[in-house]
Amino acid sequence: MSHPATPRVTRPRTVLAMSGETRAAILAPEALDRLARVADLDPRLLVTDFGADDPAQRTGLHQAEVLFTGWGCPPLDPAALSAMPRLRAVVHAAGSVKHHITQDVWDRGIAVSTAATANAFPVAEYTVAAILFANKNILESARVYRQARSRVNLLERFPGVGNYRRTVGIVGASRIGRRVVELLRPYDLRVLVHDPYLGEAEARVLGVERVGLDALAAESDVVTIHAPELPGTRHLFDTARLALMQDGATLVNTARGSLVDTDALVKELATGRLNAVLDHTEPEVLPAESPLYDLPNVLLTPHIAGSQGGELHRLADAAVDELERYAHGLPFAHAVDPRTLHQQA
Repeated sequence: MSHPATPRVTRPRTVLAMSGETRAAILAPEALDRLARVADLDPRLLVTDFGADDPAQRTGLHQAEVLFTGWGCPPLDPAALSAMPRLRAVVHAAGSVKHHITQDVWDRGIAVSTAATANAFPVAEYTVAAILFANKNILESARVYRQARSRVNLLERFPGVGNYRRTVGIVGASRIGRRVVELLRPYDLRVLVHDPYLGEAEARVLGVERVGLDALAAESDVVTIHAPELPGTRHLFDTARLALMQDGATLVNTARGSLVDTDALVKELATGRLNAVLDHTEPEVLPAESPLYDLPNVLLTPHIAGSQGGELHRLADAAVDELERYAHGLPFAHAVDPRTLHQQA
């Protein structure tokens, strides 16, 4: 009787390629120890420039079968790849790979994995907190209480407050968008989703209503954006679409700032008609004189929704998990598909 072949376990020669700041933040001693058990790795070698004139780096890259990358990894262009003739895989301990994975990587048949799914968790958690707080009118009620410094008649001041049977509109059935859908399931909310790539059958499986973007804007108490930054998504929420939103509705943006027309949003917010929770803006760091810092109906945060602090260790764990799968001859659990990369952030 024949038996299934047991996958051969290897310790692939692996090189770190990221900024020094990224390595210090992501690769805690425990993660480095685990990485060294899974891979043949020189923890002292860190590549920040593929063209550096460093004999140890040239030798390491020439022998590398896997690149373990993070924020600050230089682009893998033809010159960089020519120094890595044995490269078979790139394991990215962060989200988007568009900054360093080039067409030349795909042309060489190099497998690529990303920790984008792990990075989606904190963004979705931030978003759900923003949604629940928005429907409870937390910013306004806190302001009123601070001014009154006495009992507030809630039924009089906030008669429509609460999350029961409110409508949440999710723009983009991305990793983050789908995680938000999952986290919202315990609540009594109506969830709408707009995504041109989401079919009706898949929407039913997710338990959401698939709608057009204008309908989503008009019907939602909270609109949260999770679409990628593409030429076709620039200023997705412009003057006309913002005008469709209900009085008192909240716009949450944890995606790229370019998806919202900042000038148009400021004009709407200045009237007090809408509220906003903004973790991304255009520009990414607003000028000091921007009204968004001071408007009472705006919660502005400094790009903190994504993995930060201890959450960065989740990215390292996810990436080492992928490298361990590779070492056991298994396919990546979170492989990047070049055919759908254009749809992603």
